Amino acid sequence: MQLQDIKLAIVGLGYVGLPLAVEFGRKRPVTGFDINRRRIDELKNGNDFTLETTREELAAAKHLIYTTNIDDLRACNCYIVTVPTPIDEYKRPDLTPLIRASETVGKALKKGDIVIYESTVYPGCTEEDCVPVLERVSGLKFNRDFYCGYSPERINPGDKEHRVTTIKKVTSGSTPAIADLVDGLYNEIITAGTHKAESIKVAEAAKVIENTQRDLNIALINELALIFNKMGIDTEAVLKAAGSKWNFLPFRPGLVGGHCIGVDPYYLTHKAQAIGYHPEIILAGRRLNDSMGAYVVAQLVKAMTKKRIQVEGARVLVMGLTFKENCPDLRNTRIVDIVAELKDYNCVVDVYDPWVSPEEAQHEYGITPVKAPESGSYDAIILAVAHHQFREMGAAAVRGLGKPGAVLYDLKYVLDPQKSDLRL
Repeated sequence: MQLQDIKLAIVGLGYVGLPLAVEFGRKRPVTGFDINRRRIDELKNGNDFTLETTREELAAAKHLIYTTNIDDLRACNCYIVTVPTPIDEYKRPDLTPLIRASETVGKALKKGDIVIYESTVYPGCTEEDCVPVLERVSGLKFNRDFYCGYSPERINPGDKEHRVTTIKKVTSGSTPAIADLVDGLYNEIITAGTHKAESIKVAEAAKVIENTQRDLNIALINELALIFNKMGIDTEAVLKAAGSKWNFLPFRPGLVGGHCIGVDPYYLTHKAQAIGYHPEIILAGRRLNDSMGAYVVAQLVKAMTKKRIQVEGARVLVMGLTFKENCPDLRNTRIVDIVAELKDYNCVVDVYDPWVSPEEAQHEYGITPVKAPESGSYDAIILAVAHHQFREMGAAAVRGLGKPGAVLYDLKYVLDPQKSDLRL
């Protein structure tokens, strides 16, 4: 197969798949496939609820068609799989979406076809878990009848500077010739260039350690914040001072959620344990980061008690629900840990976030955000996500949402230090 012979399909049109489909759709025919009919209908009408692409960008992808029909995939010969890879309630990799997507592709697979995975997995997953599914469903033989590639996604939701085309792309293939073809395909749209990895396993490992490294760095800063809080030292002031050295890394404490950093390390540790190695440092970082929601609430409750505010029955406003600022992404948001902890104290919790879909929040977490907070009604306020709307409100307006003497916890350093009662 040559580049000009590729008939491309993108399987999964979420935060990762849609921007990819749009960019390829500017240059070549692309079939965008998703099992969610509502998603397909919205895209056909030029609407992207993830806000990763604009109406103008969707319109510019003139060679992109949308479908929920598996039969439409049979006209393609190269499939890029971009479905989510979450973890289950026991922190174990949940490959269900990946296996189902592989079954879907397997039904369309023909001799000479290529399947490229972008979903974050542990090293070996493509060839050990996905390929057998493709072989079973299609009846074809790997690296004889069909081939695979792996090119990990590096999407940063809400980031309008680092887009799919401007982030260097790691590529790989199951044979040297396929690796070259996969690399050439991505080079059609990636202006930042590509890095061709030596194997699929190397590319898989590279992706999973990118976020494991970030997770551990944040865990270190979170632990420093716990220490400095006990010492009565302002953590942000310490980090600013240390940051005056050229090689000090600019990480900040906080909750670690989202589709990558709070999930990917568990894929690596799962594989490590499967081969008989217990990864102590990685899991220690995960435990610490996963405990931060409880720590935040414990700090808040202590501050409320010192002000003689009755905790049980107190009204608490949580400002922000998404896993990061200025995007509607609710995947693996750890704000829900704060909400759950507050409810354990029998607090009455209002969650306010102008970025989220109330229907999605209710479906995913059983939380229905308020349309607007009630001014002067809250015993405590947690400024949990640094949305630009919250920054623009300013300290006086935020405090105005609370009762006189209410505790204000600025979790994300949105306000000046002296304007809040607590900071992480």
